[in-house]
Amino acid sequence: MSKHNETGVKGEQIAEKFLQEKGYTVLHKNWCFGKKEIDLVTLKDDVLVFVEVKTRSSIGFSFPEEAVDFRKQAYLKAAAEAFLDQFPNYQKVQFDIVSIHLHHDRVKEIVHFEDAFY
Repeated sequence: MSKHNETGVKGEQIAEKFLQEKGYTVLHKNWCFGKKEIDLVTLKDDVLVFVEVKTRSSIGFSFPEEAVDFRKQAYLKAAAEAFLDQFPNYQKVQFDIVSIHLHHDRVKEIVHFEDAFY
């Protein structure tokens, strides 16, 4: 596995634990529909939360969350629609971003952007 893929997997594991500690229940990890993927599908109270995890080992060029541009948001919305077609019993949904900066494989910073876009 390439280094950037390893970083991404590690970030998703960190984000999962972080969200669980905040009271989120993880329903699905890496939920796929065709080529569309949602990193984490979680539940917090009565809100279904689709979570995009972005992890970087260097922030010299940009912060991790900046990678969730309009195109990526549209992709995530399409994936969420597919999820809701399969599981239509949710009334409230939101999109969150968990941004993780690692330094020597240790968490230097983790930022949770709740209700980041719609």
